[in-house]
Amino acid sequence: MIITLFDYGAGNLHSLQKALALSGDTVRLETDPMRAVETDVLVLPGVGAFGAAASRLAPGRAMMRNALQEGLPCLGICLGMQLLFDGSDEGEGDGLGIFAGRATRIDAARVPQIGWNMLDHARDSLLESSGLAIAYYANGFACRPDNDREVIAWSQHDGDRFPAAMRSGKVVGVQFHPEKSSAPGVSCLQAFLDETRETPTGAVESRSGKASSSSGGLQ
Repeated sequence: MIITLFDYGAGNLHSLQKALALSGDTVRLETDPMRAVETDVLVLPGVGAFGAAASRLAPGRAMMRNALQEGLPCLGICLGMQLLFDGSDEGEGDGLGIFAGRATRIDAARVPQIGWNMLDHARDSLLESSGLAIAYYANGFACRPDNDREVIAWSQHDGDRFPAAMRSGKVVGVQFHPEKSSAPGVSCLQAFLDETRETPTGAVESRSGKASSSSGGLQ
């Protein structure tokens, strides 16, 4: 498969890129949001501020949203999960709106949350099969979904309860950093990639064609 990391220029992606490459698949970085959907799997990484990332996303937001709604597998990590929502109090700009709701500042005395935290009420095969029960976080904001039924695990920091992970079809968001969550975290990444291998052959070529025609319409 081709795995694309959408790079919004906010941080070092080496550890995530290395963890994804353990699958033996091709991992590439892409700064253009319209070209980022020419892939088998899209990963939205977890470093940076919402406003800056949303600004980089803006030129291809509609195209990326459509690709996800049409079945492109996507994993959003930390900030990447927040970009899957409508918006964030952290900064201006629109998210992808795959999940209804927005991110708000964690309601706690100690912000940001940096370190290990438990995952509660996990109810998805990605988490269960990897044995991921505690994960590494580095976040000052958390997602507040309109629909709790899409939450597949919870966490709590200083009394503030928020989603640790969410899923809508082939789109998964995790507030924690699986690439920094020891062996179970890496296993969770690999479980997500294994699940996406059911994507029909030729998906990259098909989306590439759509991207070309859509780009022409936007110019």
